[in-house]
Amino acid sequence: MTPNYSPAICIIVENEPVPADRRVWLEASALVGAGYRVSIICPKEGGCDSSAELLEGIEIYRYPAWNAQGIAGYIFEYSFALVMQFYLAWKVYARNRFRILLACNPPDTIFLIALAFKAMGVRFVFDHHDLCPELFESKFKRRGLIYGMLCLLERLTFRAADMSIATNESYLDIAVARGKMTPERVVVVQTCAALSEVDGTQKIIELKRDKPYMVLYVGRMESQDGVALLIESIEYIVKQKRREDARYVLIGSGSELAKLKTLASRMGVDNFVEFTGLLPHKEVCLYLSVADVCVAPDPLSPLNDKSTMIKTLEYMAFSKPIVLFDLKEGRRTVGEGALYARPDDPIDFAKQIEKLLDSESLRRKLGEFGRKRTEEGLNWEAQSAKLVHAFETLIAEDPESNRDK
Repeated sequence: MTPNYSPAICIIVENEPVPADRRVWLEASALVGAGYRVSIICPKEGGCDSSAELLEGIEIYRYPAWNAQGIAGYIFEYSFALVMQFYLAWKVYARNRFRILLACNPPDTIFLIALAFKAMGVRFVFDHHDLCPELFESKFKRRGLIYGMLCLLERLTFRAADMSIATNESYLDIAVARGKMTPERVVVVQTCAALSEVDGTQKIIELKRDKPYMVLYVGRMESQDGVALLIESIEYIVKQKRREDARYVLIGSGSELAKLKTLASRMGVDNFVEFTGLLPHKEVCLYLSVADVCVAPDPLSPLNDKSTMIKTLEYMAFSKPIVLFDLKEGRRTVGEGALYARPDDPIDFAKQIEKLLDSESLRRKLGEFGRKRTEEGLNWEAQSAKLVHAFETLIAEDPESNRDK
């Protein structure tokens, strides 16, 4: 059923700007399409510089942000963001009296804002994007006091939540085991491509820059994303195997981008590697439509082993063969749609890329398998229906939202 009076939802996200944050934008658009009024609070970053705008029926409020470095920098960044989010949340509430607050992590601090609004009957939904304790451990290669504090913040977030949205089965297990959520209060919604969007994308062969093949990476460029390992793989293919028939396109941004450009230059492969920076999703789709091989070089870590990478789901939707390191959740998601390299081994990763470049039939076989999985349920049409149903259930439990307006 569709709400009969358009209840309002406020979404808070700290880690990415909107609409660049693909998951948040898809969720917001699905909720607007289901009849809800949606406002988003997010940082200014990546070309999203206006303080407020109305985009496709969604109100977006932005606050200043930057890429922090080191533990002290992260603490200051997140503290400042929390203050700005709290201020903007009150501003949004004064406008539309939202009934649901949806918090997207990292960090796991937005529950503090939710507690204030829960006192006024607002329901709190935790959209679990990242495992913050594992993210810290993966970035800084240790646990210690801060790791323990992050575990505490995660527990408090789950305790405050009326419902949690998990990105995969591993996150659902953590919500139940670590977060003590009842399984009925956790819904798995994966961030997939929309089939209608994929099938309508044209092919622009010129994007290959006169090379027979394109190898494509789409995603963040942080230390835990493994793009440096990918560049080592490219160096092996180009310099050691003397193979120059592919263009390597790396789409995305992050705090490691400048270092990665320097690394590519130092290894002598900068003429073969194109860093596009952050692109609108429609442009990303143009590259996906013509790529021959897509890669996900996420190294083995406590975070990556349990996480589903959005890029792999989009690669599958575009019928692309994938190379990734052999991680638990990656193999669970992609199955026979990929070749798997030994974790953190850039040479083996390079060899898997070469296998695909050398075999059109293998590329087709893997791509068709991934597309089949997409059509069977790993698409946004199917996933968004689960999201909307979960919100309808939550709204139906709210007496104030069900009063005649």
